[in-house]
Amino acid sequence: MAVELGDLWQAGWQRFDTLIDVRAPAEFAEDHVPGAVSMPVLSDAERARVGTIYKQDSPFAARKIGAALVARNAARHIEKRLMAHDGGWQPLVYCWRGGQRSNAFATILEQIGWRVQVVEGGYRSYRRKVVAALYEQALPFRLIRLDGNTGTAKTALLPLLAKRGVQVVDLEGLAGHRGSILGATAGGQPAQKGFESALIDALRPLDRDRPVVVEAESARIGNLRLPPALWKAMIAAPRVVVEAPLAARATYLAEAYADLLAEPAELIELLAGLRALVGAERVAHWQDLTRAAAWRDLAAELVTHHYDPAYARARARDDAPVAATVTSAGLSGADLPDLADRLSDALNEVDAG
Repeated sequence: MAVELGDLWQAGWQRFDTLIDVRAPAEFAEDHVPGAVSMPVLSDAERARVGTIYKQDSPFAARKIGAALVARNAARHIEKRLMAHDGGWQPLVYCWRGGQRSNAFATILEQIGWRVQVVEGGYRSYRRKVVAALYEQALPFRLIRLDGNTGTAKTALLPLLAKRGVQVVDLEGLAGHRGSILGATAGGQPAQKGFESALIDALRPLDRDRPVVVEAESARIGNLRLPPALWKAMIAAPRVVVEAPLAARATYLAEAYADLLAEPAELIELLAGLRALVGAERVAHWQDLTRAAAWRDLAAELVTHHYDPAYARARARDDAPVAATVTSAGLSGADLPDLADRLSDALNEVDAG
């Protein structure tokens, strides 16, 4: 009844019709096996209640109450979400460690007649595989870093490159953050474990014989760390650099960060966090530009006095070669397709070389 997940990169669990995570909603929200659907047999509050009874009363009392709750929640899932499945449906179920929650739910499904199996070791066995792949082993992909100063539209170029057949992974998209103190996006960031699962899922379908383009990043994106295997592959990867004039970059940033500029009070507060780096007087000037809605002037100031110097310091420690440089006079929506064409050609030449 229990099955091994197998090779992480092969995603053997995809041979089942449905992958069901029966852990509590908070556990699922932190991380889950890619493709899983959440059907908790205990809510967060119920799980806490059973755990308290287990510790303060007895394991037997906890199991009785837990069994009643699991049966009740399982019935609801069957009635509301599983009635459409015929007798040939083959689900795979997991909980934290392949114990009571997954086996209880699987037993009910099996009695109905569905060909259900349980993940050996549960989510914990999956997480061990992720840690091995991203912390203990070398990443089995060749990377090329798309580099360039702030405002050179690197993130916007990634989907355009993908349309041209280039393999890309958008790390900032996976991390839910644009990098830097001003990089927060709506919805916030995933948990570290969730980010790592999303990274595995993004890399899995890619061809290992062809390079994968990622945007040049620091070792952290917002609050998230790039796992060691990825970071080691990135710092060793050749760079293809995008260059554009300051005015074009400032205009692009004013448009790309429109969501942040729509909240001037929040931006003023965020800018205050840069005082230790650039001084109180300069930050006060930037805050005045924010109040005046002088967005392009503000972007140009930030690029000139904060971002470009920070990039220069980072590049001074970067030993990876610059394999190609592609320049563009503009970064508007009309300019980017041509820039993507030229970048695609440059990337193909780097790969061929």
